[in-house]
Amino acid sequence: MDGNGRWAQRRGEGRTSGHRAGSRSVRKIVRLCRRIGVEALTLYAFSFQNWNRPDHEVESLMGLLTEFLIEERQAILDNGIRLEAIGELDQLPSTVRAVLDALRAESAHNDDMVLTLALSYGGQEEIARAAQALAREVAAGNLSAEDIDVDALRARIPSISDVGEPDLIIRTSGEQRLSNFLLFGSAYAELYFSSRLWPDFGADDLFAAIASFQGRERRFGLVLERDAKAASR
Repeated sequence: MDGNGRWAQRRGEGRTSGHRAGSRSVRKIVRLCRRIGVEALTLYAFSFQNWNRPDHEVESLMGLLTEFLIEERQAILDNGIRLEAIGELDQLPSTVRAVLDALRAESAHNDDMVLTLALSYGGQEEIARAAQALAREVAAGNLSAEDIDVDALRARIPSISDVGEPDLIIRTSGEQRLSNFLLFGSAYAELYFSSRLWPDFGADDLFAAIASFQGRERRFGLVLERDAKAASR
């Protein structure tokens, strides 16, 4: 969800106003995804590297996160949404964790949609944590090194262990990179890059991304049956 800062800059405003506008887009897109039947939505809300931003900006982002969790609580519960979170959650301020953990517990039995917030999250860090977990199991004698394969690693990747690997990853603001997001799970994800800054990203933009996805052929490294038939002629 990129482009909050540039959105504010173009209006001669501070970055905080851009993040607040971005928060409004989050609410709008979450509601829309729920309405059209998206089963799992993961939002890259705060990266592990974002801790290196100026203190006042980090404090503002944490405040907006807390505000979102409080104000959207009832909508999340009423719409059958289960809230989850991934990342280095112990890095979050205790005030944020209290609200986050409470809503995760309250919504735990909802099953119409899973909304996952990536907070203090990094794809490389996630893979490193999974590797550490495997190393500890080998050291304890509970796992053989020869048994470590893609499936063993996949089972220890929090971002996909519950909701599966992503089908579609959308990046806004014209940047064309993953920026350390869902690196393991993105192996066969379809990528969609929008030039729209996140605060301006709306229903038409989401539908365009979905339409693009629907028009693609997902091979997962295989040969489609019709291609195989054509090749054999």
